[in-house]
Amino acid sequence: MSARLAGRVRGCAAAVFIVLAFASGAANAGRSCEQRPPSADTIARAMTLAEHASVRLDQTGAHVVVIARAGQNLSEYGLRYSHLGFAYREDAGKPWRVVHKLNQCGSARASLYRQGLGEFFLDDLWQYEAAVVVLTPEAQAHLLPALVDDARIARLDTPAYNMVAYPWSQRYQQSNQWAIETLAMAEDADADTRARAQAWLRLKGYEPTTLHLSAFRRLGAEMFSANVAFDDHPFDKRFSDRIETVTVDSVFRWLDRSGLGGKPEVIR
Repeated sequence: MSARLAGRVRGCAAAVFIVLAFASGAANAGRSCEQRPPSADTIARAMTLAEHASVRLDQTGAHVVVIARAGQNLSEYGLRYSHLGFAYREDAGKPWRVVHKLNQCGSARASLYRQGLGEFFLDDLWQYEAAVVVLTPEAQAHLLPALVDDARIARLDTPAYNMVAYPWSQRYQQSNQWAIETLAMAEDADADTRARAQAWLRLKGYEPTTLHLSAFRRLGAEMFSANVAFDDHPFDKRFSDRIETVTVDSVFRWLDRSGLGGKPEVIR
């Protein structure tokens, strides 16, 4: 089972919807909308990767790590991984869970999910490999209470989704952007809004990836993809074909540079 966390928090609580994997819209989250069950080979490879990841995570002795998967082929842009979330466990011996944000079936909406490692990797992966960054003990201690609290983990969530959301705007929010803003919230008690979380990230030296996309390519993406928009990007950057967004690779570089975590370890 996976727990889908409601979008924005109103008052002190967030609504949580429990959904069976493959039984509802959650089955399509982050995937194409083709109505086809996963093949036996896909399931076997995903479960094998999940097992290898679980064993390695146990060996780290950590309680919170940043975990990424290669869901899409982004080699054209010099990127290796497409999506990240937080893997955590409260006590040794307990199973690892992953909290992350998923776009729903190519739409302009996204939600937060709490899943097992198997579900996290059962998502039409481009490459069956994971990358893990172990956060510092201090960062783990700050983040773990938020990860187990549905209300806190949804505090900075914006359901309006844009695959190439501008990192310093609050109009949209993509999956990797939600993750680092939530990390900022856990690290800085004053980062109780997205704007303040982004200010903290700037202060700590986070630098987004710059994608070089032509006007023709941007137009095609906007016309044919509901989950792609460029109207939150500054005019000067947009019209000089520079699209900045939060990527896994940029987050990994920043975690290492900032001292919040080490270098990523690849698990296959």
